[in-house]
Amino acid sequence: MRAVVLVVLLVLAGCSTPPGRAGLGPAQAGERPPLSSVSPVADPRSVQGPTTALVAHNDIVPVGSPTPQLPVTVTDNQGTRVTVTDVSRILALDVSGTLAATVFGLGLGNRVVGRDISTGFPAARQLPLVTVNGHQLNAEAILRLRPTVVLTDTTLGPWDVVLQLRDAGVPVVIIDSTRGLATNGPIVRAVAAALGVITAGEQLANRLETDIADTVAQISRLAPAEQDRKPRVVFLYMRGQAGVYYLFGKGSGADSLIQALGAVDVATEAGLDGMRPINPEALAKAKPDVILMMTDGLASVGGVDGALKVPGVAQTPAGQHRRFVDMADSVVLGFGPQTAAVLDGLARALYAP
Repeated sequence: MRAVVLVVLLVLAGCSTPPGRAGLGPAQAGERPPLSSVSPVADPRSVQGPTTALVAHNDIVPVGSPTPQLPVTVTDNQGTRVTVTDVSRILALDVSGTLAATVFGLGLGNRVVGRDISTGFPAARQLPLVTVNGHQLNAEAILRLRPTVVLTDTTLGPWDVVLQLRDAGVPVVIIDSTRGLATNGPIVRAVAAALGVITAGEQLANRLETDIADTVAQISRLAPAEQDRKPRVVFLYMRGQAGVYYLFGKGSGADSLIQALGAVDVATEAGLDGMRPINPEALAKAKPDVILMMTDGLASVGGVDGALKVPGVAQTPAGQHRRFVDMADSVVLGFGPQTAAVLDGLARALYAP
């Protein structure tokens, strides 16, 4: 249900991330000191002013160049048995760009023939788009690319396109749509199994686990140990042009990011599940010190000044201090191979702005 709500929000809002806003450009890939050497601010709850969190890594590093062992038959996330005999022309499509990033991480990026609007890292940026109006699948554009296998989930629609692809003889494997730190490994392994590269899947899943654990350990050095000194954070999803204003709570993916950052997720603290329209009174009562947003979402409401006009925002400590942290739409909730880099960038914005 969470995934359905999210894709409805994105489609209604016409959310799109143009290639130039992928969050992985050269300016962001420059050398910077390791997180372990960063000096934290004395009190992250008292920092004022907005910060854009940057992702350090310029592209996704594959685990190798595996040779797929085919054919394979898998049972996908909907219980459908799918046989894959050819992975020479892959499409991996979802609302967060996770699946394509995973395919590239597995070392099969040279077989990917198209992309969704959320896939914007440099190696994939020039691939033809197969989504329209933000996050809607275009059957004609997909079939024109002659895919031999399609990996997707329930965050993109319309579902009739999936049925049309299957009727055309294209194997379509549905992957779990839940995103969070806990789902990284299962998603990597599911994608690897469907593409016949199980060993590479284990390598990538293990590398992700190690990288994330190392990053979280470094973050713990920056984050205050005392509960009353931890920054209180809320993730707000806004699309001003569509009048969409949502708060992301427990199970949305934003909660696992905030918790991994050593911060307090005020939505989870308040018992809010999934995605809900912003309640001005509840938001003010939650007293977030920091408002975390997508970069294009913040821009869509007119930046910080515009966000402060959304009912409830100006009444929070974050609003009073203009304390907004934004990160590129295509990476902040993408998880997968970019998770550690996302956590690194957000930690710098929170603790060493």
